[in-house]
Amino acid sequence: MIARSEWKPEQANPDAFTAYSESGHSLLLDTSDAHADGPSPVEAVLMALCSCTSVDVVGILQKKRQPLAGLTVTAHAERRAEHPRSFSTIRLVYRVRGILSRKAVEDAVALSKNKYCSVSAMLSGNAEIHAEIELPDGEQP
Repeated sequence: MIARSEWKPEQANPDAFTAYSESGHSLLLDTSDAHADGPSPVEAVLMALCSCTSVDVVGILQKKRQPLAGLTVTAHAERRAEHPRSFSTIRLVYRVRGILSRKAVEDAVALSKNKYCSVSAMLSGNAEIHAEIELPDGEQP
């Protein structure tokens, strides 16, 4: 896997960097305080965590034939005061739509955190990662 980041002095935002993936995609990262042109690199890491665990949970619940109607994963993170300002704690809130088995959802979240999510595995050495599950549509009896 290869990625790169470029900064160009002639660009309009001197705090912006364009990151490129080996697959040909790009993401504008903005290190200014306003983050007007894109997420900061650290915000992008949280976005990647939410996306990575979402892929796992959706796939696992589909394999369990759970009637999944939607999933939103929100990350609330605290950073250390000293440099490098890595995450100290991350709270992931899984808002899972559909009438589902709570146990199936709990199992899917645990499998993602402990086995499948590469981003979670990379972050767990530095940050405590906690999960909360919300089932707004109710649970299977």
